[in-house]
Amino acid sequence: MLCGVALLAASMGAASARELAAEIGEMVEVEIATVGVAGFGGPPVVLLREPGAREVIPIFIGVNEAGAILRGLAGERSPRPMTHDLLSDVLGEMEATLERVYVDAIVDHTFLGMLELSLPGRDERVRIDSRPSDAIALAIHAGASIHVAPQVLEAARDIEYEGLDDQVVVALGITVAPVTADLREALGLPDQPGVLVSDVRGPAADAGLEPGALLLEVNGEVPETPLRYLELVRDTAVDEDARLRYWQQGEEYEIEVTTDVPPREPMPRPRQDVPGIRT
Repeated sequence: MLCGVALLAASMGAASARELAAEIGEMVEVEIATVGVAGFGGPPVVLLREPGAREVIPIFIGVNEAGAILRGLAGERSPRPMTHDLLSDVLGEMEATLERVYVDAIVDHTFLGMLELSLPGRDERVRIDSRPSDAIALAIHAGASIHVAPQVLEAARDIEYEGLDDQVVVALGITVAPVTADLREALGLPDQPGVLVSDVRGPAADAGLEPGALLLEVNGEVPETPLRYLELVRDTAVDEDARLRYWQQGEEYEIEVTTDVPPREPMPRPRQDVPGIRT
């Protein structure tokens, strides 16, 4: 194992010729919200929620990375490892931990990113130059935090974006999805507008919100779609908590949740005893 770690460290050192283009202390931690498209039918973008600034920031990504990010947000993982699953597994087997991801610069309309890893036996963390789309997809699998430089945030604010149909959205650590008639019947949900809570972590979970709840209001307004939910969270007044009203197991509840970025958790590895053909 130590030889493998040494080899990994040596290859990482060779790959990380670029230095961070911004001071770490100036970067802003963001939450991965969802994936959309730039303009009308344009390239995919990942939408990052910037707490405290009432902003959602789009970053250009590739099609394959968009799919990987959406699957990660939905808590899905292929039984057989895709590219980002594979690299995450490799890091895990080498006992390397992806601690942080940076989107630290934009040069000639191209976003630049960096991975920050800790390795056993090394006091200093290792930084690896990366495309932001790859880095963000890996961050979902590893539970790493994501930090964006102020100049990147400022430049990305000018990018127009649209949401996707039936998309999954994460904000405040709450993953929401559209409510279908079949889901209403299966879960016994009331005939009220809102979005379905499919996963929850952080302060919202601590306050009692559970998967399967119907989120009815955010700050007194109805989130008719997942993207509308994101917009309502984004519009929460600076330095105020978001007020949520939801239906859960036959009762309605109200809670207040901080708009700070909640901690992420690594995605679990899939079971290996999957029946059928393996490729």
